[in-house]
Amino acid sequence: MAHMTLLGRSALVTGGHHGIGRAIALGLASDGADVAITYRNRSDAAEDCVERMRAMGRRSLAIPAALDRLPELEAAAEAVLGEFEAIDILVHNAGLDFSGASVAETEEAELDRLMRINAYVPHQLSRRLLPAMRRRPRGDIVILSSVVTQIRGAGYAPYAMSKAAVEALASVLAKEEREHGIRVNVVAPGLVETEMGQRYVDAMSESGDLRDFDAVVPYGRVCQPEQVADVVRFLVSDGAAYVNGQRIYVDGGGQ
Repeated sequence: MAHMTLLGRSALVTGGHHGIGRAIALGLASDGADVAITYRNRSDAAEDCVERMRAMGRRSLAIPAALDRLPELEAAAEAVLGEFEAIDILVHNAGLDFSGASVAETEEAELDRLMRINAYVPHQLSRRLLPAMRRRPRGDIVILSSVVTQIRGAGYAPYAMSKAAVEALASVLAKEEREHGIRVNVVAPGLVETEMGQRYVDAMSESGDLRDFDAVVPYGRVCQPEQVADVVRFLVSDGAAYVNGQRIYVDGGGQ
């Protein structure tokens, strides 16, 4: 997939050390952006991602942070602004999944944890990075959501609630920040071949083999992280300069 150049632009991808986030970070770097990533654990994966981006000639750094802890979120924002002065592209990718339980069987602490990581963190991190982004010629915020907001299946209320909340944030931000040249869009994948996707497969099948799902998903293969990343790359490119406030499902058209 051909992409417009992102030379001269800087990006932050939360949870950019593995899975979809890693594919997004590497994709943005290959398009010319300098890229920072945050990670909660697995520093080896984070450093490997950073080294790959530096090998492309990009400025890059990995910021360790548990973003649901306010002091660490604030420190992460300060670190990336200290490195890049401003962020042109903010990708809220880091999130928490849910193993599944009915509303009657879900503890308050579990709901609070999902809402905090999946919805509160994007709100608070955006709030801290927006002032500098407003001074840039163009800004882009992309929020990773999920097909759960369309399916709303039984047993996933906390996850569905958190993703619906962050989509509401995106919709409001798209209107608030349009006058500052900032575009805000949502990318909502279905099942993707990642560690999170594998956990879903483990819960839904006896074999735990993700390949068993190839025959029942569109196009005969589970979505790859790079296919989600390509949508993000398009949304922050010149080709999507008039795209704002949209939600794009990346699920092959659904079941």
